[in-house]
Amino acid sequence: MKTIEMEDEPTEVDRPSGPEKRGRKASKEVRRQQLIEATIDSLAKRGYSETTMADVADGAKLSRGIVNFHFESKEKLLVATLQYMYDEYSAHWRNAYEKAGDNTADQLKALVAADFDRAICNKRKLAAWCAFWGEAKSRPTYQALSGARDTAYQNLLSDLCSRLKTEAGYDFEPQALALALSALLEGLWLRLMMGLEDVSRETALQAANAFLLTAFPKHYTSEKNGLQRLDTREAPLLMK
Repeated sequence: MKTIEMEDEPTEVDRPSGPEKRGRKASKEVRRQQLIEATIDSLAKRGYSETTMADVADGAKLSRGIVNFHFESKEKLLVATLQYMYDEYSAHWRNAYEKAGDNTADQLKALVAADFDRAICNKRKLAAWCAFWGEAKSRPTYQALSGARDTAYQNLLSDLCSRLKTEAGYDFEPQALALALSALLEGLWLRLMMGLEDVSRETALQAANAFLLTAFPKHYTSEKNGLQRLDTREAPLLMK
């Protein structure tokens, strides 16, 4: 009977050390991130259909073989890029929400302001978002990826509107108002992406805050330094 020679198990010397393993993993993650950032750049510059794996490789200053090694195809690269952008956006608004404290009006104000933070609201990323939005209707993968994240955000807006209605006795349907606010924010992003001269991040935020002031007059007031929250215990007196 033929014997099978077993390879010696790697010794402690043979095995990659902890720092070495972490270094290799970090290197892989760094390369992936380089490629994703280069994809965002290409989408912003060339659009969806004109972006190629070669463009991404050149933009990341990496070989085309590296791109193929990490993502195999343009579609997988684009899906990973879209997922990264959604994860970044989700982490951003969740962080703003958590930092706002326990007051409902402060939480909603923080969510709206987060949409116009330079970290996520800039021409480069807005252009990349628009490139994906243009493809979403015909690509179920994109719809599935964005669906759960959009639902979580929309549900939170609806919940905040419902709580503010309960606090002050407003006469509106919370889900409908939350949808209107969400549509306004997306529309302002679109106008920013188009580069209209009369729209900046600052004026877009002012427009969004004007919506909050109109919809929730018992919770907000306008002052020189921007939208301010009212103490709801004082609001009924101010409304008389």
